[in-house]
Amino acid sequence: MDPADIGRRVLRLRTERGLTQRQVAEPAYTAAYVSTLESGKVRPSEAALRHLAGRLGVDYGELLTGRPARLATDLRLRLTDARRALATGAPEDAAALFRTLHEEAVAHGLTEEQATALQGLGDCLLESGELTDARDCFAAVEGLLADQPLPRRVPAIRGRATAHLLTGELRYSCYLLESTLDELNAAGLHDPDALLLLYTASIAPYMDMGAHARAAHAAELALALAPSVSDPALVAHMHRGVARTLIAEGRTAEADTSLAKAQELYRHLHIRTELAHCHWMRGYVSAQDGDLERAESELRTARDMLASKRAALFTGQVEVELADVLRRRGKAEEAEALLRPLLTSGEATGALGAERGAVHAGGAHRLLGLIAEERGDTEGAEEHYCAALSLLERSSAAGDVADLCRLLGDLLRRTGRVEAAMDAYRTGLGHRAAPGTTTLGPAPATPPM
Repeated sequence: MDPADIGRRVLRLRTERGLTQRQVAEPAYTAAYVSTLESGKVRPSEAALRHLAGRLGVDYGELLTGRPARLATDLRLRLTDARRALATGAPEDAAALFRTLHEEAVAHGLTEEQATALQGLGDCLLESGELTDARDCFAAVEGLLADQPLPRRVPAIRGRATAHLLTGELRYSCYLLESTLDELNAAGLHDPDALLLLYTASIAPYMDMGAHARAAHAAELALALAPSVSDPALVAHMHRGVARTLIAEGRTAEADTSLAKAQELYRHLHIRTELAHCHWMRGYVSAQDGDLERAESELRTARDMLASKRAALFTGQVEVELADVLRRRGKAEEAEALLRPLLTSGEATGALGAERGAVHAGGAHRLLGLIAEERGDTEGAEEHYCAALSLLERSSAAGDVADLCRLLGDLLRRTGRVEAAMDAYRTGLGHRAAPGTTTLGPAPATPPM
């Protein structure tokens, strides 16, 4: 409470209302006291401030802080509206709302509201594929909340880990999530919401790295925590994550059931992007089961929903998986037409690359290699396989690297380059060796349930 700031506010409000110092002061105080206060030479008591606020016709809190009455409440309501806009509309439209609200929160010194606005903006940027800016937003949230308990910062940490995952930095994504879990458990901060968010978020990078056992353990812990969590969006996200581990174990019927639960929750919450992700994963489940017709239908639905929201990065990732199904259904030309635009330069087109959707960019090159090989273009196939290998090795996607090395080795062997083929097979075997134990550090401690 700076006396000079309060004095300036009293002077401004009094002048705006055309009141004299005596009119503001009486009957409890003198004009001389008000003059001294306006000059910033005296620190007013709470009683004096309440008296002056009443005479000036403003709220006590507004006179004390300079913030209009109900400002924080109004900002929080508008932040909720912006979050709803992100759930149902395009991320860039919601981003404009969050930016405006952030500016207002900064102008009035509202730290919590600044953090909430930046968290929402970061989520918008994740959807639209602006991953570097998204990371910066989440890091800024962590800075704003540095003096808050760790569970309060967990959504921002999870957002930053997700941005690194989408960039292709799987190992660093795991590090962020695991180190936060260890810190929570070491401090005895067994917050169910925070733990569920972190364990669920860790499943995707574990799976992409080939650490299936660790992913399954994270899924078990998430399932155990779910009954203690009241947020349906967190529970729905948990069901989506668990489904990935069930798919890897061949339990596709259970995976589909888990996705159906998530889908129902997202439908009830009107969260279109997450609902699209459920269609996406159900398409993947159907593809694993060999039901390619249903897989194509689900993936097309997911792609159309994401495209309507202008979620460019996710749309491109779905198109890679749709192209795989199309190729398997004998529609190689349609698959190729879907893939090639994704590998052009420029983020505005939804393109994928080393810094943006690296795992799916590798998958796109792998599919183009298969299509080229099927039509007898061994040179083109080798070029795409090598491009895919470079992307996937950089992102530590162990299982995908091993599969790609097998494809490349087979191609080299068929063209008579046996030594080169052996090198490719050895590289693949090296990536398949105990994934999740040699490639990652010790697993996070298990919290008391």
